[in-house]
Amino acid sequence: MLDRRLIHHFDWEILLLVFALGGIGLASVYSAVTADPPPAPYRGLFAKQILWCAIGLPVMAAAVVFPYRHLDRLAYPVYLGCLLLLIAVILFGKFAGGSRRWLVLGPLHLQPSELFKVAVVVVLARYYSRLPAGRALGFRDLLRPIALTAAPCGLIALQPDLGTACLIALVAATLTLFAGVAWRTLLAGAGALAGLLPVGWSLLKEYQRQRILTFLNPDQDPLGAGYHVIQSKIAIGSGLLTGKGYLQGTQNALSFLPEEHTDFIFSVLAEEWGALGSLAVLALFLLLILWGGSVAYRSRDPFGVFLAVGLTALIGWQVVINVGMTMGLLPVVGVPLPLISYGGSSTVAVAICIGLLLNVSMRRVLFE
Repeated sequence: MLDRRLIHHFDWEILLLVFALGGIGLASVYSAVTADPPPAPYRGLFAKQILWCAIGLPVMAAAVVFPYRHLDRLAYPVYLGCLLLLIAVILFGKFAGGSRRWLVLGPLHLQPSELFKVAVVVVLARYYSRLPAGRALGFRDLLRPIALTAAPCGLIALQPDLGTACLIALVAATLTLFAGVAWRTLLAGAGALAGLLPVGWSLLKEYQRQRILTFLNPDQDPLGAGYHVIQSKIAIGSGLLTGKGYLQGTQNALSFLPEEHTDFIFSVLAEEWGALGSLAVLALFLLLILWGGSVAYRSRDPFGVFLAVGLTALIGWQVVINVGMTMGLLPVVGVPLPLISYGGSSTVAVAICIGLLLNVSMRRVLFE
């Protein structure tokens, strides 16, 4: 049973905000997979998304009631378990769509890279929370975080899933900057990263290079690599101010939009609800991110502070990348929009993030 003080400090308003975004997500997924008749690959996806949301609710509840301080000592076992799952994907995972990202568990497909995003936040929060407060970090202090981040990023890039690998690196960088890095170390790291760019470019697969080149000039191959972005921008622009109406989007209905239920779900939403509806959804996400920042600010526990910062960064960066790529502002890297896009593992991962943030917020009273 939860202490009555904890229940009193529970953020019910944020729970309603999460349910609102989740409801918008279900409505958008239904619209994205509905046609007359629906394409064979899309049949049953809406029912599966409802199932994953039903799974996500008890997972979020468990993340709320589980004392998050226990994650401090469980951080490395959780990290190692997720790392083993990533290795299992490379060895035994299901190959589909040109990549090997899923473990088949009966009727469910698990994407371990989604869970690893949370595991990296937990293990880095443990490491940074134990360093002396107020001291600028040098290169030696960053060796372990670099290793803890590079190992999963490398395995995920091999799947290949460049978007998730970049997302994990961005979240790790956010936590590192929040911890405080010496300017000399920061400049040296930036220089080393710039020097490694040609090496990274040579390691990319051809289609990944093409995505980056298409981002720089989407009109160079409008029927090939640039097709996704061009159709997405047409859908967003055609929504104008108030949109075409729910289930009335022509880009989606005529199947011009690729991956409309996952990567380009924001395009479906923008076409149907226009600029006003899109801005309203982004405003809800902004409220969620600001709340996450306030959870970190109000926490009196160093581990709770870093955990809240990392989880908020994880949600925030996904929103920025997904919306950015649908609008042609960022390369298309396959990052889902939290609480909106179709996806089982991503739904569960976001549920864990929200649950842990509610957990940290609720238990701040124990440290006052």
